[in-house]
Amino acid sequence: MEKVLMKGNEALAEAAIRAGCKCFFGYPITPQTELSEYLSKQMPKRGGVFLQAESEVAAINMVLGAAATGTRVMTSSSSPGVSLKSEGISYIAGSDVPALIINVQRGGPGLGGIQPSQADYWQATKGLGHGDFHLIILAPNSVQEVVNLVSKAFELGETYRTPVMLLSDGLLGQMMEPVAFPDIQANEADKSGWAADGTKMARPHHIVNSLYIEANDLEEIVRRRYERYAKIEETETMAECYLTDDAEIVVTAFGATSRIVKSAVNKARAEGIKVGMFRPITLWPFPKKELNTACANAKAVLSVEMSMGQMIDDVKLALNCKLPVSFYGRTGGVIPTPNEVLDEIRKLNGGAQ
Repeated sequence: MEKVLMKGNEALAEAAIRAGCKCFFGYPITPQTELSEYLSKQMPKRGGVFLQAESEVAAINMVLGAAATGTRVMTSSSSPGVSLKSEGISYIAGSDVPALIINVQRGGPGLGGIQPSQADYWQATKGLGHGDFHLIILAPNSVQEVVNLVSKAFELGETYRTPVMLLSDGLLGQMMEPVAFPDIQANEADKSGWAADGTKMARPHHIVNSLYIEANDLEEIVRRRYERYAKIEETETMAECYLTDDAEIVVTAFGATSRIVKSAVNKARAEGIKVGMFRPITLWPFPKKELNTACANAKAVLSVEMSMGQMIDDVKLALNCKLPVSFYGRTGGVIPTPNEVLDEIRKLNGGAQ
């Protein structure tokens, strides 16, 4: 399969078009702007709609309107922009319609900086809006995996009628790597039972709504939604295990940070340290079973993140506090180095050199 050299943001945009995305609504913000720039040029030529809204708030509500028709639709932003979209994301989840949301993370809080970060983990997995709901969160670690997960994201959203977030960062968005675009079949789920796409006088009206005046009605809707979430947790978790079969130390990392960790693990293995890496690809649902399997022989776990420590909470919960979990992270846009991670691995190994 022929490969082309592409920037992560542009490869994501191309993959979305090939996966059948027909509408994009967004607002520019660094470091994701190349994604929307690419779509602004390509979508009108290829049967799609691109619209730069007047704000992030407007964009996410446009996404809700298009998603309600059963159209494949996406938006993208970066950390503070996603915060502005949070109310609309809650409405999309409450309306049970699929949509793809891209977050190319940058440093924060506030305007922060434009360098890479992973400090939106809590926002993505715990607090993307008001109410009882989840999004499926996918975290790629290469430009190729970005491409591979876009089609998967659309399919998961349609299967479970839920919004999906692809959590990238400034490092993945801006780096260039060789990438192959597989032949993508836009396998769309049957939307005939809910999509508000015109009755043609042949069926009853479909009402897409998130307002329920009666408390008992809303409770029943939420409970049914959580039955779907339970199925997602049971069947849709994804993770990568690297050299964990005999690992006495397991390092957890997601996204771009896992690439740095893998280099550190290889260096530590060369020193005779039994260490491996566990990388969750689905951040929600968190791959608890896979982590416990990866840690079967472990005596210690190290969570490495581009934040002050957010995924570490899910690591501890997944392990039910059976193992000591320590943390190493850089934040504000600073990227940890393999040697920094290697030093932390040596400490856990008793200072082995």
